[in-house]
Amino acid sequence: MRRIDVAERRARLGLRHRLAVAARAKNPVEVAGDLVALHSTDPSSVYLATWARTNDGSVREVERALYEDRTLIRLLGMRRTVFVTTLDVAPVMQAACSLAVAARERRKLLGFLAASGVADDEAGVRTWLAETEDIAVRALAARGEATAAELAGDDPRLSTTVTLSAGKSYEGTQKVASRLLLLLAAEGRVVRGRPRGSWTSHQYRWAPLTDWSPGGLAPWDTHEAEEELARRWLRAHGPATADDLRWWAGWTKTQVKRVLTALKPVEVDLDGTTGLLLPDDLEETEKPEPWAALLPALDSTPMGWHERAWFLGDHGPRLFDRAGNIGPSLWWDGRIVGGWAQDGSGEIVCRFLEDVGSDAEAAVHAEAERLAVPLGDVRLAARTRGRTWLEEELAG
Repeated sequence: MRRIDVAERRARLGLRHRLAVAARAKNPVEVAGDLVALHSTDPSSVYLATWARTNDGSVREVERALYEDRTLIRLLGMRRTVFVTTLDVAPVMQAACSLAVAARERRKLLGFLAASGVADDEAGVRTWLAETEDIAVRALAARGEATAAELAGDDPRLSTTVTLSAGKSYEGTQKVASRLLLLLAAEGRVVRGRPRGSWTSHQYRWAPLTDWSPGGLAPWDTHEAEEELARRWLRAHGPATADDLRWWAGWTKTQVKRVLTALKPVEVDLDGTTGLLLPDDLEETEKPEPWAALLPALDSTPMGWHERAWFLGDHGPRLFDRAGNIGPSLWWDGRIVGGWAQDGSGEIVCRFLEDVGSDAEAAVHAEAERLAVPLGDVRLAARTRGRTWLEEELAG
C-alpha cells in the first residue's frame, strides 16, 4: 500500500483547489468545476472563494457567470446545502443528491399543508399541492423572474400560510410560495437567480431553470450520478476516506459502499488511516511554492473533508461553530494557521494562532490587501453560522 504523507496532501490541496499562485484559475467557472461546487449558503462565499483562486477577481466577473452567461447555477445539493456549480456538474448533483432532498421536502410540505387544513384528506392535499405547483410555475414563467413575496401576490393559494415546527419553541409560519419554491428548486424546475439588493443579499429572485438550461437538466440514473459525483470529488479531494465522502455527500454508509464498489479506488496509507485515490491518480505531486490564502466562511476547501486534522491542527474550536461550519480562515502552505475578520471600519484583521514566521505573515497580509480591493466598502456578516472568536472580539 502506497503511503501518502501530509506534505503531499497539502501539495495536492494547493494545486487542485487553485490556491497556489501558479495554479490560480482563469475564471469563476474553472474554480467551481475544479472544486466540484462552491458553497453558497452565504452568497458572499462564492465571490470570496473565487477571488482567492483567481488573479483578477471582481464582483462583475462572478455576476456575469451566474446571471448573464449563466455558465454557473445555484442548486440545493449535498447535505441540503446550497451550492454553485457548473452546468455539466449540475445534472449529476441533481440526480445524486438533490432529488433525494426534494423527496424529503415534498413529504414535509404535504405534512404542513395537511396540518393547515387545505383539504379534507391525504388525496385532497396532494391534489391541492399539484395544482398549486402548476400555478407557481406558470406565474413565474409569466413574470420571467420574481421573489417569493411577488409570487405569493399572484394567486390566493400561493399566499396560504403554513405552520412550521408546530409546538416547538422555534415554531413559525411561512407562505406556501416560499416553501414551494424550495421544493421546485430541489426538483430542478426553478432556480435561484439574481438577489435583491447587493451581491451579499440572501433574498433571491427566482426563475425557471430552463433559463439556464433550455432543455432542463439532463436526466441521469441515480447510481451512475452518484458514481460520477464521487469520482469528481475524489479527483479534487483525494486522497480521502470513505467517511469523508459520506459526510461531504450526505449519503448513507450503504450508498458510499455501493459507490466505492463501482469506482474501485486504490487504497493508500494516510499515516495509519486508509485513504482512497482514483486508479489513474497515483503519481506523486510536485510541491508548489509556498502560498497564502484568506478563505471565506463555509469555503469548499475546509468543508470538503470530515477528517481535517492534517490541515486544521488543533484550531477547530476557534474557527468552527457547533454545527460544524467554518468561519473565515487564514492559510499558509496547505494548512490553516489563523482566522480573519473585518473590524468596525471594514478593515481586514488577520490573527495568527501559531508562529508561522515573518515570510508567511507578510504573504498573508499581502493576500489581505489583494482581497480588500474587490471587497471595497462591503461589510460581511455571519448570518448563516455562529461567529468565530475573532468576529466576536471585533464585534464587541
